[in-house]
Amino acid sequence: MTASRRFVFVQFEFPWVLGPEPGRYTIREWLGEPPAHILVLHTLGAAERRLLPRRRRRREAPAEPSPAAVATSRATLVDAAALESREAAERRLREEDPDALADAAVLRLNRLLHAHRVARADPYVREVAREQALVVRVGYGDGERVADGRWDRALELPAAPRRGARGAGRRLSALRPQERLAALLAGRDVALACEELALRARSDVDAGRLREAALQLAAAFEAALAELEPWRDDARLGERLAELRARSGEVADAAAAALRGGLDDEHVVTVRAALARLEAALRARTAGGL
Repeated sequence: MTASRRFVFVQFEFPWVLGPEPGRYTIREWLGEPPAHILVLHTLGAAERRLLPRRRRRREAPAEPSPAAVATSRATLVDAAALESREAAERRLREEDPDALADAAVLRLNRLLHAHRVARADPYVREVAREQALVVRVGYGDGERVADGRWDRALELPAAPRRGARGAGRRLSALRPQERLAALLAGRDVALACEELALRARSDVDAGRLREAALQLAAAFEAALAELEPWRDDARLGERLAELRARSGEVADAAAAALRGGLDDEHVVTVRAALARLEAALRARTAGGL
């Protein structure tokens, strides 16, 4: 990245340490291709707290403790395709949808975090959603300035809607998450295994990990068909449960294809559609049970 050129970037700040060591990470879309993006990670704030030696002994906690220092992570995804002038960079920003750039950047950041989780064998490394960011910026600058967190020009995007609010009021009111939470904590309802498996499958689909999604979905379907059986005579769930049974064979076929090494376009359509129907059935159970 030479100083005479301009590079488009998307930058996020999150109120926790993401996990990978600060530094620059090269992202290639395919093996053998030149780098498509450079992801630069910085940790901001609370560094002095992290550098202190870990206490070996317990100590008395004050009755009114001050808030603990919190580190912030800054992730800057830089498009490796150089633009020859400031005018070209301005034109690129005018032509591109900043929200689309931000959404695509989240996927690439999550690709790094997923790889870090696998490399560390640490199940507690978490991926991120755009709406969790404290701030999202889209802009351009010369390579070294952008890598150091500076730029020629940038737009700060408005906060993204909370994921549960997307697709709207009818769906959110049907879920009634606060009522469900109270019911779960009081023991009046139970979290089903298929619900957690469906959430994992959704995370994989959104991240583009379709093989993993197919395998998760097969497990979710198997669990759902057993766990939802008590509701087979319920008007809300009877037809949905029958639909899940009808789709279970094609879901199993997609999982088998995933084990063999890959999914074709038909399998991808199956995974996306079957997951949506499973999610609809789970929402119907929740709406009818509270």
